[in-house]
Amino acid sequence: MTVKEHYDNHLGHFYSWMTGDFHTKTNEFKRFLTDNFIRPTSNKTAIDLGAGHGLQSIPLAEVGFKVLAIDFNQLLLDELKVNAYDLDITVIKDDIKNVVTFADKPELIICCGDTLSHLGNKIEVKTFILDTVKSLDKNGKLILSFRDYSTKLAGKDRFIPVKSDDTKILTCILDYEDEFVNVTDLLYEKTNDVWIQKVSTYKKVRLLASEVVGQLEANGMTIKFNQIVNRLTTIIASKG
Repeated sequence: MTVKEHYDNHLGHFYSWMTGDFHTKTNEFKRFLTDNFIRPTSNKTAIDLGAGHGLQSIPLAEVGFKVLAIDFNQLLLDELKVNAYDLDITVIKDDIKNVVTFADKPELIICCGDTLSHLGNKIEVKTFILDTVKSLDKNGKLILSFRDYSTKLAGKDRFIPVKSDDTKILTCILDYEDEFVNVTDLLYEKTNDVWIQKVSTYKKVRLLASEVVGQLEANGMTIKFNQIVNRLTTIIASKG
């Protein structure tokens, strides 16, 4: 199953529930932006690649950016439109690989929440990084967050309890290959007092933080921030 099919048929239907309280999460990212002095300085254009239901797009707009929010899942984009209210956010249904077509020299591009691993393979990741760097304004910044899959989980450690409440129980199961991680989202959902199992599996690129940093630096980017934030490797890189 492709990543898009997985989201369209399975994960997109409970993604916003999985990620937790919307206002808490958007406030967290807004603090991250302000703590790291991420604010509009030139043309104000920011591109949010893999925008989902707006966890990053909303804070970006709140601090003054004109946001282009890109995602391939219509359900999540519809949620984003509601969440955006009257903020300066343009919603676009498209593939993040088409980053060079979305805007002329944005000053900020972000790709968060492990979206980078949704690309087809490591060659596509390398091309994507090159395209984002080429797309940026001369002093532009790139923010990435993703899971570092360098450490292979085995045995029972492959089973990750994600979230549960009175009506849903979500477990993620990881199976490692050399270049990919097979991700199974196992959901039990209670309907009319009956628990129904829903399962879907898709591939993620097995990203290594060291490789991503190396590719950014090879394309002339300077790493300004490289830390683990909410269990994701989070990088701020600057052009020029």
